[in-house]
Amino acid sequence: MIDYNITSFGGRGDGAFDNSAAFKTALETIAKADGGLLRVEKGVWRTGPIELFSHTTLSLDEGAIITFIPEPPRYKPVWTRWEGVECYGMHPCVFTSGQKDVVITGKGVLDGSGRSWWDLRQEKRRRGQKSPETPEEFELARLNKGFEKQPGGGGGREMQFLRPPLVQFFNCAQVRIEGVTLRNSPFWTLHPVYCSSLTVSGVSIENPPDSPNTDGMDIDSCEDVLIENCHVTVGDDGIALKSGSGEDGIRAAKPCRRITVRGCIVEDGHGGIVIGSETAGGAYDIIAEDCLFRGTDRGIRIKTRRGRGGQIQNLTFRKLTMENNLCPLAINMYYRSGASIDDGYFSQDALPLNAATPSIRNISIADIKASGCRASAGFIVGLPEAPVEHIKLERCEFSVNEQSGVSTDESDMFLGLPHVTEKSIRLLNVKDTEFNEVTVKGPAETFIYR
Repeated sequence: MIDYNITSFGGRGDGAFDNSAAFKTALETIAKADGGLLRVEKGVWRTGPIELFSHTTLSLDEGAIITFIPEPPRYKPVWTRWEGVECYGMHPCVFTSGQKDVVITGKGVLDGSGRSWWDLRQEKRRRGQKSPETPEEFELARLNKGFEKQPGGGGGREMQFLRPPLVQFFNCAQVRIEGVTLRNSPFWTLHPVYCSSLTVSGVSIENPPDSPNTDGMDIDSCEDVLIENCHVTVGDDGIALKSGSGEDGIRAAKPCRRITVRGCIVEDGHGGIVIGSETAGGAYDIIAEDCLFRGTDRGIRIKTRRGRGGQIQNLTFRKLTMENNLCPLAINMYYRSGASIDDGYFSQDALPLNAATPSIRNISIADIKASGCRASAGFIVGLPEAPVEHIKLERCEFSVNEQSGVSTDESDMFLGLPHVTEKSIRLLNVKDTEFNEVTVKGPAETFIYR
């Protein structure tokens, strides 16, 4: 493998120079040479979005910071998947599409300059923007005909303000990202889509708790994935597995499968290990073990609803420690984000089964220790027409903080369900459960069937 240095292409790490042309020339040179390593030395390297190609290694020395210039016109439309729907979106800060054998490694930092993007998104929401306004948004709307009818998770699809993820691999194979720090992402931070043979090892992801839609990892319709020894602190879900939303996800029919998550720490954010809410392609053969979820709203979190579709099955969660969560175990088929009570998803009556009815079954949860649960010890709620089936909990201990003052309604984000007061494990529309050596400390009632 030939080693190249960004300085050889005119790059300057002084924190002021625009290195967009230097990165473009360097990476295209490596592509023409059928592979190589691009080294980025200590310094602050400002640039627009960059693209990696097959057999390329991007290596960041300790003290190297690549910071992405937060100017929306630079992020031209590319074909991607955005909140579960294939469409055109803004070019990710680091993008790789249809390539193989790609590596990002080192002790340096990729910084998405997210504050400008977050502030812009918040300002749009304050003004009540409901449709495209800027040239970039009108261009995406032109490309994404019918976007108004596409599902969203609250990120801004109705505006077509389709912010870029920090790092995205799209339809790639043999991908490895290790050692680096990813921070201040404009949107989702690490977003592999339709990828196979992916390893994420020793990566740190840092976004402020108030940063909107800044999931740490969104492993999206990928297979044969290992995530190990990572540290994530973000403003949304920590490590999430997704597989498309609604009709478009059902059409694509690409599951998340054969995923292992181990030895990771997730702090802050909405969930530790999360499946959904984009579940249309299904998720199965998932293992999460030997992790710590500290201060996340939820620990284990599975979220979906009518209209999202997908089979979620054969999940194993073991040897997990959870501290000071709202709810350490949330399985929710009445997930509300991106919908309203008038959409027809939240009836407590059984509705006809169809291709967009999700299912959840075959879940093993063992050797869990959760302390300081503020809203409840657990929330497991299926649909009347599609109950959560075959859940086994064993050797689990939940300790509830009855003095927290947090409502049980904060256990997860749901609509259409009646309020309960007991901070216990709530079970509704659940079939064939098995509990062995499960202890809930705090509430008077252990299981609430309503």
